[in-house]
Amino acid sequence: MSSGKDLFNFPFSHIYVEEKVMDHPLTKSILARYAKSVVIPIAHYKDIFNRPRQNYGLQKTAPSLILAKNTGASVFKGAPVCQDFGYDHFYYTSCTRNCIFDCEYCYLRGMYGSGNVVIFVNLEDIFSEVEALLKEHPVYLCVSFDTDLIALDILTGYVSRWAEFTKEHKDLTIEIRTKSFRKDLFEKIAPCDRVIFAYTISPQEIIDKYEKRTASLSDRLDAASCAMRKGFPVRLCFDPLIYVKNWKDVYTSMCSEVKKHIDAHQLKDISVGSFRISSEYIKKLRRDFPASSICQFPYENRGGVMEYPESIKNDMENTLITMLQTLISEEKIYRTDSLEKNNGGTEK
Repeated sequence: MSSGKDLFNFPFSHIYVEEKVMDHPLTKSILARYAKSVVIPIAHYKDIFNRPRQNYGLQKTAPSLILAKNTGASVFKGAPVCQDFGYDHFYYTSCTRNCIFDCEYCYLRGMYGSGNVVIFVNLEDIFSEVEALLKEHPVYLCVSFDTDLIALDILTGYVSRWAEFTKEHKDLTIEIRTKSFRKDLFEKIAPCDRVIFAYTISPQEIIDKYEKRTASLSDRLDAASCAMRKGFPVRLCFDPLIYVKNWKDVYTSMCSEVKKHIDAHQLKDISVGSFRISSEYIKKLRRDFPASSICQFPYENRGGVMEYPESIKNDMENTLITMLQTLISEEKIYRTDSLEKNNGGTEK
């Protein structure tokens, strides 16, 4: 069973550092933690991260860390395949690139050619970009989009910094999505109803087979329960649903575990969505991972998005929603093929 607890001491044998951030306080803090690692100065992170003919799968077994400054745009409009939970101004930001976890279905495998992890140390510049947006309208921002921010927080401290920044800006709501087990963070951060912790919930069989290095189902649920007890809004994301031959059995068992661990009355909401991925990304995944049952599945192309056939997609989503309605009211359940809540909207 995976636990994810090795992430507290995840080894980076090589750390590439852009020369312009060598003296940044966060750079110094991270390098002090990895005093035995080989530190390699570089001119630009893309010289390493974007170089051709990298072996993603091999790199994920022992990724290198890259510390850099993001000099371009950092905040982007949310993609149509992602849920906006009824918010008018939905954005995401990437203060890191790539994830320390190794999920077989992850779109990052198709998006990036590198299995290495980039941390942009200049979070203050991303804050400035968000503040400029807030002058125009309220913002709903996913801050753990191209990574698992909680899994990397022991290095960056970014979860606390985002929480503090959000509390200072009344028109900002953030979502921090994770597959981590960590609960200690909730002792360090004051609760805020605009800092949403979202937990990806999968059956343990799916976690064991497809979500390498991530926390177990029980550990994720315990962390989610802890966050709610501390006063944070919590979202459970049953997304992506992964089709396997005995999917009804494994998802029924998963829902039983959710009932044991979670006081559903305290949940902010729930999201449900079957696996989907860009048709461009799946091409790379199929080339790089020919033995993957997820990558090689005969999906249907709907407007450039590869999805399960309608019969499988609807059966899985409808079945799970029916199960979840025994836990939580229907108006708190979101579905990926709807840009709005099933019944009504949310406060913006």
